[in-house]
Amino acid sequence: MNIDIQKIQKDPKSFFLIAGPCVVESEENCMLIAESVKTITDKLDIPYVFKASFKKANRLSAGSFSGIGDDKALEILQKVKVKYGLPICTDVHETIEIDKAAKVADILQIPAFLCRQTDLVVKAAESGCWVNIKKGQFLAPEDMAKIAGKVSNGKIMLCERGSSFGYRNLVVDFRALLIMKETGCPIVYDATHSLQLPGGGGAVSTGQPQYVIPMAKAAASIGFDGLFVETHPNPSEGLSDAGAMLPLEKLEQMLTEILAVKKASHA
Repeated sequence: MNIDIQKIQKDPKSFFLIAGPCVVESEENCMLIAESVKTITDKLDIPYVFKASFKKANRLSAGSFSGIGDDKALEILQKVKVKYGLPICTDVHETIEIDKAAKVADILQIPAFLCRQTDLVVKAAESGCWVNIKKGQFLAPEDMAKIAGKVSNGKIMLCERGSSFGYRNLVVDFRALLIMKETGCPIVYDATHSLQLPGGGGAVSTGQPQYVIPMAKAAASIGFDGLFVETHPNPSEGLSDAGAMLPLEKLEQMLTEILAVKKASHA
């Protein structure tokens, strides 16, 4: 992967971005988002990783969109990687998916619901890819040290994405960023899933994307190494997480404001 994560860790004013649609919907959609975000991050000098799940296995309803087909989606991610020279991040849900995903991905992402699956975490790390492990909504941040301890190759990131707060609501305890940082792992803040309302739409999850920018700025003032954002040119038309993704047109504003916060907070 052509991003020096350890170097970024040492500079509190810098960060890398993991961003893209929730899931691969089409080649046209992925290419549009990748090109748009790359243009912005090149302008702002922010290292960028393109993210899209090649499949979505953790669905609330059997009728929810889960993907266009594994091989087709991975082929599209490979095209994005080659055309724009971008590292790729995608989710894995079972150990059987890891080998094929690792042929394309630079970062394998472990969904929050699966973060305690030891075989999944260990095999993902054995792939040689970086592994981004999302903290389960049901876990204390201190628990993530035990999960990070399952792997010894050092290529693990820990991601904060909110904690369950009653039914269908999440809150972020920003102490988690500092607590997980004690592990020595790079820390990622998931600005969009932190504002998800699980099952809030009945058969689907919804969210509160109007709060993504202020929450990301708050997290930046505390400190993170990476920022995770799901974004889409027309979120309401998205096939997955339509109610939580940040409109693509607001991404540059958010990143510009975060850079200013980081500069001021760590002057």
